[in-house]
Amino acid sequence: MKRLQWPSWLPIDPYILLLLGTVGLAALLPARGNGADVADAASTAAIALLFFLYGARLSTREAVDGLRHWRLHVTVLACTFVMFPLLGLAARGLEPVFLNHSLYTGLLFLTLVPSTVQSSIAFTSIARGNVPAAICAGSFSSLAGIVITPLLAATLLGSTGGGFSADSLLKIVLQLLVPFVAGQLLRRWIGGFIARHKKILGLVDRGSILLVVYTAFSEGMVQGIWHQVSPARLAGLLGVEVVLLAVMLAITWYGAKALRFSREDRIVVQFAGSKKSLAAGLPMASVLFGAHASLAVLPLMLFHQMQLIVCAVIAKRRSHDPEAQPAVNQAPAAESRIAVGTGTRSD
Repeated sequence: MKRLQWPSWLPIDPYILLLLGTVGLAALLPARGNGADVADAASTAAIALLFFLYGARLSTREAVDGLRHWRLHVTVLACTFVMFPLLGLAARGLEPVFLNHSLYTGLLFLTLVPSTVQSSIAFTSIARGNVPAAICAGSFSSLAGIVITPLLAATLLGSTGGGFSADSLLKIVLQLLVPFVAGQLLRRWIGGFIARHKKILGLVDRGSILLVVYTAFSEGMVQGIWHQVSPARLAGLLGVEVVLLAVMLAITWYGAKALRFSREDRIVVQFAGSKKSLAAGLPMASVLFGAHASLAVLPLMLFHQMQLIVCAVIAKRRSHDPEAQPAVNQAPAAESRIAVGTGTRSD
């Protein structure tokens, strides 16, 4: 019996449809009272499990080996945690004409989130770029984001971040950093088990994120914060994100050219430096924003789907560049090292 597969010609990631379905479920049947307490506790445990698995998957040896290409990784990190936040701060001038305060806060948070891992690797491979470098660049960004994203949020969002405080920073350490470090320390003993069961654990990843989304949007419904968003505001947000993505794609491609990177490395800089991780951003937003997390992650969810569609088109075109050379042994390298990723398609 043939296994059902998602049609490759459809531009929408099926996991995004699951996320949207979860949002719809939270809108119709939000968790209330004791149910909300149970969902919140389960979400907290799911976030800790998620980052424990991230730590257990990341190969310390591969990360150290990747430091040899430090110039490329510094460039990707600069795009992710410097250029993106600067553009986010510049977008403050669009408030309140195009964005209300809640949506702008979510947009700014989006610019602070680390880069993707698996989709950056996939698009780099399609475009015939430097796949091993993409693996390391995405991994470094995810690792750095556990520390840098909360610190940037504390600095740039302050008390306007939906209740962000030193308490939230402590929660980040306990719910994200401690499980991640524990996963790294135990990797020696559980790494083999995780490699053998990566498909099942990938389902755990995706299920954990869906639970986080349901809890966040349930809180938003109970608090009534969705009344703050109108169709015109959503259209304004979408337009702003189109411009944001276009600017970052241009900066990463032409900036890498100005820095004299090879074509293969320019592809890595563009795909790893212009994208944001939904899998990392959702749990962080849940911890940082509490009841306001639903509006905070809305810009990230929209941007994530947009970047997948646009980068898929760009990767196809890059693969037909006259100077493109066959990526010898790159696909197997990506396949063998994919364990450093998040285990979800929607990272």
